[in-house]
Amino acid sequence: MARKKPSIPAERIERAILLIRGHKVMLDADLAALYGVTTFNLNKAVKRNIDRFPDDFMFQLTAEEANALRFQIGMSKPQGRGGRRYLPYAFTEQGVAMLSSVLHSHRAVQVNIEIMRAFVRLRQFLATHRELDRKLAELERKIGSHDERIQVIFEAIRQLMASPKSARRPIGFVVKEKTVKYRTRAG
Repeated sequence: MARKKPSIPAERIERAILLIRGHKVMLDADLAALYGVTTFNLNKAVKRNIDRFPDDFMFQLTAEEANALRFQIGMSKPQGRGGRRYLPYAFTEQGVAMLSSVLHSHRAVQVNIEIMRAFVRLRQFLATHRELDRKLAELERKIGSHDERIQVIFEAIRQLMASPKSARRPIGFVVKEKTVKYRTRAG
């Protein structure tokens, strides 16, 4: 009999992936919510198996990082009103993968599969973005040399369209008529 897969929208997972210290990570509270456990129990399971989580798999945020996140994503205050008593932990992609070996539930395995897929989609998106960025830079470089030439052409067109600033000498053969001066008797 097949077990029912947990229904977790991919967007929910993707929104929980943050960039901290140059790493794509997920916070312990977000992971706990996805796994359906308390943050305390998730961290307790990690601490029981701390040798499986080296610094490149998991790290604790500094007070400054936690404060910055508090304003960005609305984390609870550290003290009072049921807030956190310790700084949050951030898990890299490898740390999230290791969580499936620490949390022994079917839901944990299924959620990990979805999270790994989200990390892969994010990597693919970033790779596509980098390729597009590279192509745009190449196009700008090519057009950059043409830019000066195009400006010269536009300036020439503007000069042709401009009205003449001074009266020009007429073009062609011009006959000057002789004027005859008449004398009047009075003068």
